[in-house]
Amino acid sequence: MSKELNWMIGGPQGSGVDSSANIFARACGYAGLYVFGKREYYSNIKGEHSYFTLRVSPDIVRSHKDTVDLLATFDADTLIRHGEEVVVGGGIIYDPSQIGIMFSSVPTLEKRIVRELVEKLRLQGLEDNVKGLLEYLRNKGVRLFPIPYTEILKGVGKEIRQTQLSLLERMKNTLAVASSFALLDFELEFLEKAIRETFRAKAKIAEQNVIAARKTYEHVQATYGRTFSIKLERGNNSERRILINGNTAIALGKIVGGYRFQTYYPITPAADESLYLEANEVFELLTPSQIQENPQFEEANYLQDKGSIVVMQSEDEIAAINMAVGAALAGVRASTSTSGPGFSLMMEGIGWAGMNEVPVVITHYQRGGPSTGLPTRHDQSDLRFTIHAAHGEFPKIVYASGDVEECFYDAIRVMNYAERYQVPVIHLIDKALANCTATCSWFNTKAVKIDRGKLLSEKELEEINKNGGYKRFQFTEDGISLRSVLGQKGGIFWNTGDEHDEIGHISEEPVNRKLMMEKRMKKLDLAYREIPKDEKANLFGDLDSDLWVVSWGSPKGAILDAMDALKKQGISLGFFQAKLINPFPKDYAFETLKKAKKIIDVEMNYSAQFSGLLREHTGLEVRHKIVKYNGRPFSFDEIYYGIKKVLLDGDERVVVNYGA
Repeated sequence: MSKELNWMIGGPQGSGVDSSANIFARACGYAGLYVFGKREYYSNIKGEHSYFTLRVSPDIVRSHKDTVDLLATFDADTLIRHGEEVVVGGGIIYDPSQIGIMFSSVPTLEKRIVRELVEKLRLQGLEDNVKGLLEYLRNKGVRLFPIPYTEILKGVGKEIRQTQLSLLERMKNTLAVASSFALLDFELEFLEKAIRETFRAKAKIAEQNVIAARKTYEHVQATYGRTFSIKLERGNNSERRILINGNTAIALGKIVGGYRFQTYYPITPAADESLYLEANEVFELLTPSQIQENPQFEEANYLQDKGSIVVMQSEDEIAAINMAVGAALAGVRASTSTSGPGFSLMMEGIGWAGMNEVPVVITHYQRGGPSTGLPTRHDQSDLRFTIHAAHGEFPKIVYASGDVEECFYDAIRVMNYAERYQVPVIHLIDKALANCTATCSWFNTKAVKIDRGKLLSEKELEEINKNGGYKRFQFTEDGISLRSVLGQKGGIFWNTGDEHDEIGHISEEPVNRKLMMEKRMKKLDLAYREIPKDEKANLFGDLDSDLWVVSWGSPKGAILDAMDALKKQGISLGFFQAKLINPFPKDYAFETLKKAKKIIDVEMNYSAQFSGLLREHTGLEVRHKIVKYNGRPFSFDEIYYGIKKVLLDGDERVVVNYGA
């Protein structure tokens, strides 16, 4: 039995690759296994190559690997592109009808891939087609498993009374998954359960796919028996877990966290979050009897234990930020979600929110830039941009999540920050987090606390107006004024993009400007003092080590997995994962890292932006950097070998570049 499996499936975009991977992942989850999945796809709608990698283990896994144990294909592109990633002793599932396909005839393959592979095979005296590649891989020690998809589908067609092969071929992806399960000698019951759950809204299609899976499973076991050396065993499924991706985790966090207004303009990879919210606009609320400190008592009672969120698709991102700001002014917990180009358009709206002390959350999913850049690929290069977003100086909080579980809880946390400090908050995510799939412990929704800050009731406003009148932007010692909402009796105030006085009237008077600037900027000092250490950053590993890794965002999982592997070799490191980016956790960082002999920065951008911020705020120089900027996220292997290269060879800049 194998302790761990790295499985990949690929095919043309729109051919069911994602649903296949989700079925495989669900089935493994039902069997008590932990799963981490990486999804890669092109920016066109259909036709180009997409693939999904799943790492499966009875132990926690937090990242993907560059090698593949079992590659499931149903097209030539996937086989040609990924065949060499399969390990010695690993296996490839393929369609034998494709062995005559020439590399040059596959239009979706990049010329570089074709050129390099043709040269390699010719040196071996092999043909530049699928047949030659398979022979090359067999000689390297890879097991080959031809699966007659068409013949199996014809048999399925007879059973379900469907003779049109083009309709039956939609189930090819299910055949690839079922073949994998058969070779791995894994129980078919888990696969059937996963298929039915995936297609639960289409019972007929679900049963057709179950039939196809059974026939394929029986064929593969009858043909190959238990000859494949890699097997899977059940894990411990006594713990309650959830299998979820980053987009969905944030959407759920927003629902539980009391967000009731979301805007967006469709953009990759942010849009999936809003689409999930649109599909779940009405939901159950916890009742007072279910939780002692339910933050949604009033909502639950008024709506008879039903909650709802309004999701608005705007005409552009300028409208999206302005709508969210308007909803926040009306007293609703409001947010907008976007990616780099859309975030760029939001600058004036974010600045207006800063001037008017509006609590709004912008969930920013980073992707490759500049301009349109890499629309569906990964990057972490917007760190400094988010800190300095919009012209002028005003307080904003920037907060970065590092894994799927953090995405859920941080979505709630950042809105608490927004309302407590009355500032825009940028929740910094990235493409890798948005699209990865991971097994998490069941989210503890009952532990959620909602902090609405200095939000006034009408009764409180009545008392204030008896004692001198209400001033929305009143100067206070901590910089935070009492907040009323639009239309609230006794809570009249003015909003403008110009500098203003305590009521909101435009003012260019220099003393007022000085006081207002100081009032607003005090909020960052207060936030820095109040936000606890364990929300500013996470510490992992050997805290007494003189070797430290620093990072932020999605590299977290690969770093932790690499640290576990290095520890087994006697190499102990500490890991400082920054979460609060602005205001920067300078004291905590300095206290943690001041005695380190070697600090290694890991991040997905060209210029190692975090290392610059660390030096700017603490004076600590980070000489060693592991960076990646090819649009594909860090793997376990890249971090593991990158750290070893730094420690053994003393390299100051390690650039890694793996990924198809």
